[in-house]
Amino acid sequence: MDSFDGKVVVITGGATGIGFSFAKRFGEDGARLVIAGRRKDRVDEAVAALEALGYQAAGAACDVAKRGDVEALADFAWSTFGQADVLLNNAGVSQTARGSILTLDLGEYDRVYGINIYGMLHGIQVFGTRFVEQGTPAAIYNVGSENSFFPAVPGSSAYISSKHAVLAITEQLAEDVPDFIDVSLITPGWVASEMTDGFPGAMETDRYTAIVMPQLKAGHFFAVSHAYNMVHIDKRHDALRAAFDTYAPRYDGDDEFDVRTAIARAMARAKR
Repeated sequence: MDSFDGKVVVITGGATGIGFSFAKRFGEDGARLVIAGRRKDRVDEAVAALEALGYQAAGAACDVAKRGDVEALADFAWSTFGQADVLLNNAGVSQTARGSILTLDLGEYDRVYGINIYGMLHGIQVFGTRFVEQGTPAAIYNVGSENSFFPAVPGSSAYISSKHAVLAITEQLAEDVPDFIDVSLITPGWVASEMTDGFPGAMETDRYTAIVMPQLKAGHFFAVSHAYNMVHIDKRHDALRAAFDTYAPRYDGDDEFDVRTAIARAMARAKR
């Protein structure tokens, strides 16, 4: 989607931080905005700030962990603007109780997964099905993290694993939707937000969204930012490459045990 002019963009967790900065970026491009968040007072403040900048905006309270709230958000978007074209699944929470995976209370996983994974899935299913039915160019952008690629925050296995899940779900989503729906995985690193309060030195939020927006408009699947991430990503890939080169090196016909190849062959045989 190379332009958002006239599009209706729904942003969960859009009242503050990265979500609010993205709202301004979409507004600059001519989009109409629907801001959602659990704190209605902050949503109202965000809407007022966006309107003061000259953007069309509306807001609704929404807890993405509750599917009914997400369905109500979709109803609100369509009733307010007559359509929705873009969903930015931005709502997320950090891990508050940190510690070893051996001893971390499983309740922390439930809390984090409820928003970071199931909240995203609610958005995908509720808005995605409507986008398909609408049949016009649309987009679903999921906010992952540098933690989607490697463990960036020690002692945060609930958060890290939730963002790994965002990567996997977004990759599958890109295969499942029609071509007229763009899908991107947004992967912020250390960016100033409520999550990073108390940790100075993070990238300024508006600087971050300025880097990402051109990637979304160009239709890139991975929307990236922090350059040093490649050091950690390469470390994982180098270890994988060394393991495969040593114990499972390539050979002619090695696709014999490749699952995707086997499924494609089976499907081709079934069509004969």
